Amino acid sequence: MDAVFQRCIAPDCAATSSLDDTTFVCPRCGGLLDVAYDWNRLAPPSSLREFEAKWAERSNPLSFSGVWRFRELLPFAPPAQVLTIGEGQTILQKADGVASFVGLEPGRLFLQYEGMNPSGSFKDNGMTAAFTHARGVGARRAACASTGNTSASLAVFCSATGLMRALIFIGSGKISYGKLAQALDHGALTVQIAGDFDDAMQRVQQVAKRLGIYLVNSLNPFRLEGQKSIMYRVLESLRWEVPEWIVVPGGNLGNVSAFGKAFMELKELGLVSRVPRLAVINAAGADTFSQLYEQSGMRWNHGRPAAKLASDYYQGLDAAHLRAATIASAIEINRPVNLYKALRALEFCGGVVREVADQEILDAKAKVGAGGLGCEPASAASVAGTKKLRQEGIIERGERVVCILTGHQLKDPTATVAYHSADQKMFDEVLGQRGVRRATFANRAVQVPNDLDEIIKAIEVYS
Repeated sequence: MDAVFQRCIAPDCAATSSLDDTTFVCPRCGGLLDVAYDWNRLAPPSSLREFEAKWAERSNPLSFSGVWRFRELLPFAPPAQVLTIGEGQTILQKADGVASFVGLEPGRLFLQYEGMNPSGSFKDNGMTAAFTHARGVGARRAACASTGNTSASLAVFCSATGLMRALIFIGSGKISYGKLAQALDHGALTVQIAGDFDDAMQRVQQVAKRLGIYLVNSLNPFRLEGQKSIMYRVLESLRWEVPEWIVVPGGNLGNVSAFGKAFMELKELGLVSRVPRLAVINAAGADTFSQLYEQSGMRWNHGRPAAKLASDYYQGLDAAHLRAATIASAIEINRPVNLYKALRALEFCGGVVREVADQEILDAKAKVGAGGLGCEPASAASVAGTKKLRQEGIIERGERVVCILTGHQLKDPTATVAYHSADQKMFDEVLGQRGVRRATFANRAVQVPNDLDEIIKAIEVYS
């Protein structure tokens, strides 16, 4: 067997497939696959500090990339095959103002800001890895279903590299203009179907199989290999010290799955002595994982999860004709494809799942913005969830917490403007339908006559 291959995540199956298999499902049981490594035949680092030397190689595109700088920990492709557009130049910022808001001591809350990626979201970390694999198998077209960020990232990579054509499936009215603009501007073929993300996800898999198109949704395990690098950069920024908590928005559960795999491998290689706890935060209007994990008690159970809990839950959604509905469109997903990988990650890291209302998300988003980092609504779920976990006493006041901000503020400017607007009609149309009743931390524009004295008077009053 090769040193790098794909393997079913179910221990009772553990079937393998070749590195160039693009079906991304287990050939034996139809389950999810990992990219697996025989580390004894590879050359992993003996210490995480070895990566610091890469900063001296900034003219090397691989070392400049915040993903491929850690290529020894995702060694599935030769350097000449890698496709990079400079992704991963992100920051971990200490946020004492937000720490006070959520109830943590100063210096204990950090925001990992993935909005600095080329397409404005964390998706570029995974897309560079998926595109690298696609290049290796000779793909000419790549497809995804998307609530917006995946489509933007796919479109950017296709247009920037010129090697593939992008095909994007979106649901009716289920994508913000900030994200749709990227897909259109970068030349992607965009197909809007009647339905939501879950419908689009089903169709894109069928189309990809029928037409032989490379699928880049996080069902693709190579996407998750790239997303592991977010954790490497967090550790790098903390001088290789592991925080007590990593808090991440839910959605399709690709990030938490990737983070769990990253720490499984780091622990296996002896590169960390302990792992953080993981907290996944759902929006209340898209709370499948919360319902299954916290309410129904579904667990990985060492690779033997009670799959019937999930199938019964999905049947209930269908019977009641329930669709995901939240202002946090990036996580507006009822059927997360990485459910079982996420369960595995939480078992390994001792995780929890919570849900937060859109009101809590937007209030948290306003506090993040007031601290200098603008994020999309879904990102702020991590901060709102941290506040809830502090109130419950699950996170201690002195523990070090990293919240993942997954996307840039300009991904969904309409929600931001509506929250801060004095226009009640706009507020009601954009936010009121999601149960948001107040703009607790609104920073409204001051309206004054076109008169110098009145302008100065207003400045003096509001300064």
